[in-house]
Amino acid sequence: MKDQHNELIKLANARMPFGKYKGSFLIQIPEPYLVWMKGQGFPPGKLGKQLQLIHEIKLNGLENLIYPLIKKD
Repeated sequence: MKDQHNELIKLANARMPFGKYKGSFLIQIPEPYLVWMKGQGFPPGKLGKQLQLIHEIKLNGLENLIYPLIKKD
């Protein structure tokens, strides 16, 4: 259970490494962009899996569960 919590914290604090939303938290990427990206094919590897999960979170209206996990600087 603790591992899942840690993974969720990592997801909440993951940032987009490239493109239009470079530097943004993944959860901040607008849903239409994620839908477009899904149509193009998510990138391979960890980032692709994280983007897929963020897409599912947004589709189900669960963003408010992620925002409190973002670490404040």
